[in-house]
Amino acid sequence: MDKKELIKQIKEKQSFLCVGLDTDLKKVPQHLLKEEDPIFAFNKAIIDVTAPYCVSYKPNLAFYEAFGVKGLLSFEKTIKYLKENYPHHFIIADAKRGDIGNTSAMYARTFFEEYDVDSLTVAPYMGEDSVTPFLGYEGKWVILLALTSNKGSHDFQMTEDKNGERLFEKVLKTSQKWGTDENMMYVVGATQGRMFEDIRKIAPNHFLLVPGVGAQGGSLEEVCKYGMIPGDVGLLVNSSRGIIYASQGEDFAEVAGQKAQELQQQMAKLIVNS
Repeated sequence: MDKKELIKQIKEKQSFLCVGLDTDLKKVPQHLLKEEDPIFAFNKAIIDVTAPYCVSYKPNLAFYEAFGVKGLLSFEKTIKYLKENYPHHFIIADAKRGDIGNTSAMYARTFFEEYDVDSLTVAPYMGEDSVTPFLGYEGKWVILLALTSNKGSHDFQMTEDKNGERLFEKVLKTSQKWGTDENMMYVVGATQGRMFEDIRKIAPNHFLLVPGVGAQGGSLEEVCKYGMIPGDVGLLVNSSRGIIYASQGEDFAEVAGQKAQELQQQMAKLIVNS
């Protein structure tokens, strides 16, 4: 999916919601455990009720790899289901890959050829040759970790060099020599608040994938105030636990749909007022 199509979907749905499929068998409703593939059964139910209100899905690979081959099969079935039934939704594989060039090339082949997802989260720490193999696929996106939402983000990302430039700023500036706003996004945590102003000074036109709204305490209004691009929006705001685990009863899907709709309605107002 190219940038133009992504923006089109956002405008048509009046939504920039990304639903995180962090499927944990310890948290899914107990009645689903009787299913042959409870992970896929849960994902399918969540997808079917949230699809009208979101533009993107983000399965986190850790929640699938934890179950070995069975988990990866569930991941593969989820991707296939999305592509066959909801082909206009942007699919993000949240895998945080990044290694020496030939290894990154194999990761790129895995996600962009084998699974055929739209985008992949990538760690930039090892530099240019660890990232560029992912950028050679037309219509595919790299989503680089820039300023994350976890408490430990300040351990390294906020450290300054002798000129006062912070590490996340160096990542933003340097990586723009590798890719463009047509094939590269950045992860910026919703808990970073006004730091979005600093992000936008360096990357004014790039899409930002924003986790941390909801369960992690990030403010949707604050993210939009400082990070939204007028007209194009430029944001994919992710919510995982706040939607998919809003209920652990047999009404889990219905409640998830309601939560997604509530966020979409908030987003629609913020788009209009941007």
